[in-house]
Amino acid sequence: MKKLLALVLVLCMALSMLAVNAAAEGGKVYYLNFKPEADQAWQELAAKYTALTGVEVKVLTAASNTYNTTLTAEMDKGAAAPTLFQIGNAEGVATWHDYALALDGTPLMAEMTTEDFNLKNAEGSTVAVGYCYEAYGIIVNKELLEKAGYTVADITNFESLKRVADDIHARAAELGFDAFTSAGLDGSSSWRFSGHLTNMPLFYEFRDDGITETPATVKGTYLNAYKNIWDLYVADSAADAKKLSGYTGDQAEAEFGEGHAVFFQNGTWEFASLTGKYGMKPENLAMLPIYCGVEGEENAALCAGTENCWAVNAKASAEDIQATLDFLYWVVTSDEGTEMMAREFGPIPFKAAKASDNVFFNDATEMLNAGKYVVTWAFNYTPDVDNWRAGIVSALEQYSAGETDWGEIEYAFVEGWAAAYQATH
Repeated sequence: MKKLLALVLVLCMALSMLAVNAAAEGGKVYYLNFKPEADQAWQELAAKYTALTGVEVKVLTAASNTYNTTLTAEMDKGAAAPTLFQIGNAEGVATWHDYALALDGTPLMAEMTTEDFNLKNAEGSTVAVGYCYEAYGIIVNKELLEKAGYTVADITNFESLKRVADDIHARAAELGFDAFTSAGLDGSSSWRFSGHLTNMPLFYEFRDDGITETPATVKGTYLNAYKNIWDLYVADSAADAKKLSGYTGDQAEAEFGEGHAVFFQNGTWEFASLTGKYGMKPENLAMLPIYCGVEGEENAALCAGTENCWAVNAKASAEDIQATLDFLYWVVTSDEGTEMMAREFGPIPFKAAKASDNVFFNDATEMLNAGKYVVTWAFNYTPDVDNWRAGIVSALEQYSAGETDWGEIEYAFVEGWAAAYQATH
């Protein structure tokens, strides 16, 4: 008991010193928040921090679709400008590089479980920290998988995924369910394959070639991997391959939610619908990486990305910069901060992250904590995105129906990219 009391006293003294030091320094925090839906949560957290430390924390939330214009206006206010703001992509880094403090070596960075969501400037310094993310992969009905005689642990790469899926499809009549949901190419579903699935060959090509901005051309180096997984989706499903343009996203979700298929390519955002609308039990759900036959993919995590990255204003005073860094550190290490972050944003790539109710997020976090590499969102670099994807969808429809060979998809992928880049640059 004496040891416990002594520990409590030490903690109280530490918090008191934090408050005294912060007040003595005179630093303050002004956060220009990007997400309107999280405004109340940030306001409440800021008030808690001020009550704890005496440091003023102001939060202003930009209205939807006005962040860039609001940021520009607020940054013109000199000493009254935000000390903490958001940069969402490489273009944002180019725009705000003079205002973005290099964060390498800070205590905040030391708390990160991965730096794959961070943004760097032309000098290679980390200037924006990705604080939350979404992820997608192959959603699994573990209950059906086990009825077929397998577990998630049996699937570690494309070879094992194909072996399991082929077996389930071959026994579909006996089992009462198939391997994959329909790979619908209706507009409500096709983005899963013309956007999210094309990320696989794009990610690995860009990784190999060190691509950090939209290239004028792509080579299609890993299109064989794209073919592997697409062929598997189509072959091991109950859907008619000649009529994929008629299958919708809602149909695929229903096929999975109603127990007609074991595997469903989609993202963390599906959790609420699957557990709510379809009443699936969270413990029966999991998410696997999209395995497609690339060497070393046993060490891959989910496809994950974000546009939510914190940047600290390099033009703020030294006191305000320190106050802002201290605030961020508290957000990602304290119970108050990590509980709010888990509730509002799901997983965060920090050591003290709280578990989420969303098992897909927890799967993503577990993979990150195991040191697996993130398959980042290379599709964010796509030029003239709607037209490029439309070309991919058209080629997939014809190929899957047996009307053309894979060369048409290669053409749409490579030549279509070059044409899309020309059209937008």
